[in-house]
Amino acid sequence: MRFTRSSSYHLRISVFAILIVTAISAHAQTPSPTPSPTPNASATPSLESQFFKNILRDQKAIWTAPFHLHSQDARWLAPLGLGTAALIATDRRTGDEMAESTGQLNTSRIISYAGSAYGVGSVAATFYLFGRAKHDDRARETGTLGAEALIDSAIVATAVKEIAQRTRPSGGVNRSDFFHGGSSFPSGHSIEAWSLATIIANEYHDRTLVQISAYGIASAVSVARFTGRKHYLSDVLVGSAMGYGIGKYVYHAHHRKTLNSSGDQEESRRSKRWPMIAPQYDRHAREYGVALAWSF
Repeated sequence: MRFTRSSSYHLRISVFAILIVTAISAHAQTPSPTPSPTPNASATPSLESQFFKNILRDQKAIWTAPFHLHSQDARWLAPLGLGTAALIATDRRTGDEMAESTGQLNTSRIISYAGSAYGVGSVAATFYLFGRAKHDDRARETGTLGAEALIDSAIVATAVKEIAQRTRPSGGVNRSDFFHGGSSFPSGHSIEAWSLATIIANEYHDRTLVQISAYGIASAVSVARFTGRKHYLSDVLVGSAMGYGIGKYVYHAHHRKTLNSSGDQEESRRSKRWPMIAPQYDRHAREYGVALAWSF
């Protein structure tokens, strides 16, 4: 089916409606965290044993999220929707301007590898295998929930791509058009990178450097998909928002709260390696100095 320019406005309205649904799905309602295990820990199923069941539960929550919206959701839904609509309206222009520059293509291609299925998959696998080998429950959970979020993101991205069928910037006269058999909307690399980054950042919420690194790499991947002339700005924005929402949902739905206490204990053990420093002075004896105290 071929759409003429006179139908462009109606196409964009239709796509905007699709966008609202997908954005709502990505920002699925935040569930209550998984209850802490009872003293009989062996009775609590492992995340690995519940892996595929959790993916099915995730998909149900994501696709039914529009039926569970609240008035306060407008605070993020309205700016996201308006911003995306504005980008869609200007995508062809910005995409054509980017096409005039070629010096950044190789760098963009290299950065994009971090958001590929091999890139994000290897990161999740590394966390999991390291956690298993070192008996690090937090790393193990990061790998498990990261893989779960990646699969959820891949399912959602594939479904939305099939609906939107947007032509990529290299699509010739039909570039940026929807319903022309393309696969540009949303950016798959962006949704995958942001879903995994969100899992990592939430798991290591006490490590500022880890959070900055995770979100920084995800941002770089998203930008690289635009500068590499693989996607439009709206593709990148929606993919990033969906990935962040899915990662947030998966973490809150399946994170084991007992890891928080063990992480706090580890942080406490690390703090004992450093001395407590306090000034000492005796005005009458005219003695001044610094006291160092270790706690063992």
